[in-house]
Order: sequence, then structure tokens, then C-alpha cells
Amino acid sequence: MVVIDNAVYVRGERVASPPSLDDTYEVLHEKHGMAWIGLYRPDEAEMHSVAAEFGLHELMIEDALRGHQRPKIERYGDTLLAVFKAARYVDADERVEFGEVHIILGPDFAITVRHSETPNIGIIRKRLEGNAKLLARGPEAVLYAVLDEIVDGYAPVIAGLQNDIDEIDDALFTEGKESSKRIYALSREVIEFQRATKPLVGIFDALTAGFDKYDVDVELRRHLRDVHDHVLRVIERADAFRAVLQNALTVNSALVGQRQNEETRRLSEASYAQSEQVKKISSWAAILFAPTLIGTIYGMNFRHMPELRWQFGYPFAVLLMVGMGAALYLVFKKNKWL
Repeated sequence: MVVIDNAVYVRGERVASPPSLDDTYEVLHEKHGMAWIGLYRPDEAEMHSVAAEFGLHELMIEDALRGHQRPKIERYGDTLLAVFKAARYVDADERVEFGEVHIILGPDFAITVRHSETPNIGIIRKRLEGNAKLLARGPEAVLYAVLDEIVDGYAPVIAGLQNDIDEIDDALFTEGKESSKRIYALSREVIEFQRATKPLVGIFDALTAGFDKYDVDVELRRHLRDVHDHVLRVIERADAFRAVLQNALTVNSALVGQRQNEETRRLSEASYAQSEQVKKISSWAAILFAPTLIGTIYGMNFRHMPELRWQFGYPFAVLLMVGMGAALYLVFKKNKWL
């Protein structure tokens, strides 16, 4: 359903809930009040209908149909277009979910266009209808109510992000690469949150500059200034979160590098120890090989062998084996292989 709710108000009281847009236009002309039309992902037919009735600029229609706009405020004559980003913290997934709402205001109408589940315009409408005095102040009251709800919704997001950052601080020195992934993902959420909130400063400046020109009600001015103060606090917290996460990412990178260096050092030490063992084994193998070679040669059963019948052949062979082993031992000892 594209048209979620539409109503006509006179002096802050709902006087009609027409079943269609055409009926809404007819009642509005009869009652001379204010129409508030709520649309959810409207199609071209619905948007061109309200555009034809209220004389909306084609760029407004294009933005409302396409969505995915940055927070902004634009004026086309006596018609105002405002785009805001809502945010909601999802506890189950520990992530921030963003929404988008367009508000089009004219002298006697307010059109809200949503492209996501948040913010809940129905709740905002019900709350504002409970304050007829505020709603009687005109379409700007709708702008204030929506903006106030969106900014109030930032508080749970701030609390959720703070909790995530605290968890990262606790795990920073233990999780290693897993912390890097969490810090990076959380940094992206904080940046996206800043994109939703920081433009509000310029939006409030533009609204403030037009207070006198467009004769905005004094009480609404006070309410909007109060919301502005809340926005500034939210932006300060988001800036602090980003700085903390940047520092955490730097520290985590240093810790990961340190762990890698320590692992490399341990591998080098293990490799060195293994190399020393190989040297010792090789040295003793060489020492034992020399007498084994002599013993093997003279252990052959050949009739004609040098010095086979020599009287000192056996002592000489034993002495030669011992001497060669001792010589190799001294050589390896000198070279620190043993």
C-alpha cells in the first residue's frame, strides 16, 4: 500500500480521513485546513498526483521517487523539501540500520515519503495529533515532529555504538586480527552515522535563516532550537567515537605486528635450534664415518690388499681411525658445530 495515511486537519484537529488522494484534495479545498499525506515508496502515479495538485517542482518528484538522497533541505518558491536519515540500533546483530524520509511542505500541506521502515511516521502522527496546539501551528509542526523523532532515535544508536566500542577495548589485547575486523566494521558504521547527522547542522542553519522570511511560529522556533542542541551533542559523540576507533585500529595494528614479530622470532629461534642439532648430528656422523670407512675397507676378504700382512697393520689402522676421528672432532669443535 503506497498511501499509508492521509488526513485533513483544521486548527490541529483531524476533521477527515479521506479514502483516496482525490478525496483528500476535495476535502482540503472545502475545509481550508492542512493536509498531511503519508506515502511509503510511492510510484510515479501517486507522486505525479500530489505534484499536480500542489504544484511541486519536478526535481522534488525525482528525488522522492528515486530515494537514496543525502540529508538536505531545498526550497522551491514557497515549497520546502527536506531529506533526513533515520538510524536504529539492532541489538540482535549489533549493527546500525539506516532509513530515509522525505518531507515536502507547502502553505497548507505536508507530504512525508518513506523509503524504509524507519522512522515510523504513524507513531509520529499519533503523537502530534495528541498535541492539537502544536499541530495547529501548520506544516512546520510536522517537520519538527519528524525531525525530533529522528534525533531522539539517535540516542539508542549512540548507546549501542558505545557498548560495541567498550567491547572492542576489552578485546583489543586478546583477539588480534578478529579485533581488526570488528574495528573496521564499526568504523564504517560510525562514518555512515556521521553522514546522517553532520548535514543536520547545515539544515538547521538554513531553517534558522528562513525563520523571519517564512514567518515560522515562535514556539516552533524554540522547539527546533532544542532539537538542534541535541543534534550537536550527537555529532560530538560520533566524532569522539571515530577518533577512538582510529586510535584502536592503530594500536591493534601495532599489536598484530608485534605478535607477528614475536612469532617470526620464535620460528627463527626454532629454526636456529634445529640447525644446531643438524650440525651436531652431521659432525658425529662424519667423525664416525672415517673409522667406519677404514674398518669397512680392511674388512673385505680380498687376498691382495696393501699392508695386509704387515706386523703393525692392525695398530696402525686403529691409530688411524682414532686420529681421523680426533682430527674431525677438533675441526668441528673449532667451528662450533659441537
